[in-house]
Amino acid sequence: MRGVIMHAPGDVRVEDREHPQIVDPTDAVIRLAATCICGSDLWPYRGADDVHDATMGHEYVGTVTEVGAAVQNVTVGDFVVGSFFTSDNTCEICRAGYQSFCVHRTPAGREGTQAEYARIPNADGTLVATPGQPDPDLIPSLLAASDVLGTGWFAAVAAEAGPGKTVAVVGDGAVGLLGILAAKQLGAERIIAMSRHADRQALARRFGATDIVEERGSAGVARIRELTDGLGAHSTIEAVGTQESMTQAIRSTRAGGHVGYVGVSHDVTLDGQRLFHSGVHLHGGPAPVRRFLPELIQLIWDREIDPGVVFDLTLPLEEAAEGYKAMDERRAIKVLLTV
Repeated sequence: MRGVIMHAPGDVRVEDREHPQIVDPTDAVIRLAATCICGSDLWPYRGADDVHDATMGHEYVGTVTEVGAAVQNVTVGDFVVGSFFTSDNTCEICRAGYQSFCVHRTPAGREGTQAEYARIPNADGTLVATPGQPDPDLIPSLLAASDVLGTGWFAAVAAEAGPGKTVAVVGDGAVGLLGILAAKQLGAERIIAMSRHADRQALARRFGATDIVEERGSAGVARIRELTDGLGAHSTIEAVGTQESMTQAIRSTRAGGHVGYVGVSHDVTLDGQRLFHSGVHLHGGPAPVRRFLPELIQLIWDREIDPGVVFDLTLPLEEAAEGYKAMDERRAIKVLLTV
């Protein structure tokens, strides 16, 4: 089969890979209908993370083609959505709603889902079947549920977005934008998007943003406090993962407020004195997407939300290298790869 390999920073190629096989009785193999490039894939692409001949991709939707002998919850022919960590969905951590920390978790990126086929370990606890075969126009939204929608949703939940709340969103990539959608669905009264890019601002407003703040750093914090009677947001979503974004998120949040952080952290440190005196709650990390998949799939199936519009560039799998380049150069928010 064909699949994406990142040989080194900036060196992405589509090559022949071995067709995945059932290894454990709890495995399934799926034929991907679509996959995509994640903002987190840009960290190794830019050289911020070590990378050498790595299979790429951790977002996926597709049709089950084979199941192991122990698999009971999905069958051959099911159209399924998974998440970027596999999970048994039965351990104590999973039952608490934190499947991304399952005691038997495996990273989907190890399988490399920017490919034609993928092996999915822990299939029963990881894969969620859609109510039927989806219409083609639903596939981008279902793919978004696999990571960026589920991650944005967790960020909003971790930030305790809800009725009567003002939510600030730091980061205008796919996760931040879908965090706006999630906050809106959860009933937030006001949503402040921090963005300097007109196309992303437009999408933010489409998803429910009521205000746009273009300033960053101290000026951005001051603007958010100006919009909130000097108090700061009740809930803040941090969707970048840098020192600047985390500091901005904490400083933009009022005492007693909540920060939901889901940006993959790179060189972020916290000032203990500043955190102590902020009175701010911090909660986040790798999103337990599996917790939210049944609800998100149903919302998409019923056409109540359309997160798939976050994909603003679609390319065939063979042109994955161009997709990486487009996202790196900020010519695309998120790239969908057709398989």
